[in-house]
Amino acid sequence: MTTLAVRAAPLPMVGSRAWLLVERNLLVYRRLWLLLVSGFFEPVFYLFSIGIGIGALVGTVTTPGGRALDYTAFVAPALLAASAMNGAVYDATFNVFFKLKYAKVYDAVLATPVRPGDIALGEIIWAQLRGTIYSSAFLVVMLAMGLLQSWWALLALPATVLIGFAFAAVYMAITSFMRSWKDFEFVQLTVLPMFLFSTTFYPLSVYSRPLRLFVECTPLYHGIELIRALCTGVGVGAGLLGHVLYFAAMTGIGVVGTSRRLTTLLLR
Repeated sequence: MTTLAVRAAPLPMVGSRAWLLVERNLLVYRRLWLLLVSGFFEPVFYLFSIGIGIGALVGTVTTPGGRALDYTAFVAPALLAASAMNGAVYDATFNVFFKLKYAKVYDAVLATPVRPGDIALGEIIWAQLRGTIYSSAFLVVMLAMGLLQSWWALLALPATVLIGFAFAAVYMAITSFMRSWKDFEFVQLTVLPMFLFSTTFYPLSVYSRPLRLFVECTPLYHGIELIRALCTGVGVGAGLLGHVLYFAAMTGIGVVGTSRRLTTLLLR
C-alpha cells in the first residue's frame, strides 16, 4: 500500500521525484539487508581493539580546553563520524559507478519523468541513509558503553546525517568522472588518510603548525570535531556553526556538481 501510495501521489516539484530512486533502492535491498548493514561492524571493531585495548595503555587525552577525556570516549565520537562517512561514500561510489557504467540503470530511469537532477538527489539521499543506518547502530553501542557524556549527544545523529549527505554528494560527483574500477584507488587514497589523521586517534596538538592547518581543511576533521563536541560536551559553542556551514557548502557544491555531471553523461 505504501508503494502504491508513493507512485500514485502527485509530484509537483522536480526534486520530489528523487524519492522514487530511494524507493527503488529500498525494494532492491529488502533481500540484501545483511549486505547493507555489514559495514557497521568495522568501526565497532576499531572501537573495541583500539579504543578499549590501546585505551587501557593510553589512559586519558587532554582536550584543547584542558579537560581530560578517557581515551575510549575520545575515539568513539570520531569513529561515529567515520561511520557516517564510510556508509555514504561506499554507496555513492561503488554502487553508483556500477549502475552508471555497467547496469545502465539511469539510462532506463530516464524513460520515466525522472530527470538527471532527480537521479543525483535520489542517490545522494540513499547513500546518506546508509550512512545514517551505520551511525544509528554505532550510537546505540556508544550508549550501551556509557560513552555519551552530554545531553548535546541528542544532536549527534542529526549531525551524522549532515556529514553523510555532504560526503555522498561530493563523492558521487567524483564518481561521475571515473572511467574504470582502477580509479577507485583514488577514493581509498583520500578516505583512508582522512580516517587515520583527522584527529580520529589523537588530538590536533600533536601536529606541527603546517600539518595542523592542512588537517583543519579536511572534511572528516570538521565532522569529528562536531560529533566529539556533542558527545562529550567539550567545546560546545558558536564555533560549531563553522563546522555546520562547512558541510552545508560541501553539500551544495556536491549536489550541483553531481546534477550537472549526470546531465552531461546521460543526455549527451
